[in-house]
Amino acid sequence: MFATLKQIFKPTNKDLRKRLLFTLGVLFIFKIGTVIRIPGTDNLTDNLGVLELINAMGGGALKQFSVFALGVMPYITASIIIQLLSMDIIPYLSELNKQGYTGRQKMNQITRYVGIAFAFIQGFAYSFAFLGSGNGTLEYLRVALIMTAGTSFLLWLGDQITQKGIGNGISLIIMAGILASIPTMFIDAFRELVKFDSTQTIFIGSISYLVFIAIYLLIIVGVIFVQEAERRLPMQYANKTTSSYGGQQSYMPLRLNSGGVIPVIFASSVIAIPATIAQFVKNEGFSLFVNKYLNYNTPIGFIIYILLILFFAYFYVFLQLNPEQMAEDLQKQGGYIPGIKPGKDTCKYIKQVISRLTIVGAVFLAVIAGLPIIFTNISKLPSSITIGGTGLLIVVGVALETYKQLESSLVSRNYKKSRYSHKKVKA
Repeated sequence: MFATLKQIFKPTNKDLRKRLLFTLGVLFIFKIGTVIRIPGTDNLTDNLGVLELINAMGGGALKQFSVFALGVMPYITASIIIQLLSMDIIPYLSELNKQGYTGRQKMNQITRYVGIAFAFIQGFAYSFAFLGSGNGTLEYLRVALIMTAGTSFLLWLGDQITQKGIGNGISLIIMAGILASIPTMFIDAFRELVKFDSTQTIFIGSISYLVFIAIYLLIIVGVIFVQEAERRLPMQYANKTTSSYGGQQSYMPLRLNSGGVIPVIFASSVIAIPATIAQFVKNEGFSLFVNKYLNYNTPIGFIIYILLILFFAYFYVFLQLNPEQMAEDLQKQGGYIPGIKPGKDTCKYIKQVISRLTIVGAVFLAVIAGLPIIFTNISKLPSSITIGGTGLLIVVGVALETYKQLESSLVSRNYKKSRYSHKKVKA
């Protein structure tokens, strides 16, 4: 990693350095926007409950009711829904999905329109829920339009990072929002654990704080390990042997956590819908039901939340990875898995492997997502101090992808330079 950073700051990689600085500059603009409050509104003092995930992804913007209060979550929701609908549910979207680059461009455009529509609906619901019923419809519309404009601006900033910076812009904005709250969390943890009452309490508190940091780092290492873990299925091709590839074996890589963080976002969104409706309708009976059974800080709500994660992990992975299509594509290419007959047997084998991997991946997601809830309820620390969580999954995943893209860019540059030097010497 340090070697990669050292290469970026070489004089020959000036343009890459500019892209990195541009990315940091755009993320700084995003951070400034999270503290610019919508005119005529105040900070939200109430506990956000299941909406804390949206608040965390937006860098605390929802809690401050800033112009970026919604963040890019409406776009994320829209992209997930469009992706699901494009899997042989809506024929038009399915056709676009098969049209390559042009189809993806149209799909992205549709996703943006749907995301902006979701932003307006969410903005209107939040303005009604948090500002109270004493305001007029025009006031709710004004706040909703400002929040929608904030989301639209963030999508534009994300595009600028993708085109002129480094990494995926939308993902980096989400990561920046989550990272913004981490220093505050460690400061709060220090204040809560280390009490300056006596030498004994200082010592015990310091040890507790160091244990807290060590556990946090161990969880990060575990997340990286699982995110990068994969099962490699060996493959052979007709009339080709490993010697044809210089002794290298061909593999079909299947990731342990193919769904990424999407199942957790799905589950959080489903849990958040009743809570948002309860704040909107202001019905006491319905609010009590939601707080008792659909709040993941209660035992029943926590069990429902974990079951939703497990369900969506299976659902999303098998939508994303189609064993029948994989087996068919492998057979068309003249390939096969050693010891497995091509066709139905291969499909059945791949399905079994994916199912077993998904069990481990789903349990891992459930544990990481459930850790902060259990930690908050068991410990006497405030809810702002957590261990694990969806945010950590997102940060690690985005950081790994960005680093790989950066490393790939440097390798490509070095390869081109070596080819150019070789041609020059040969000439």
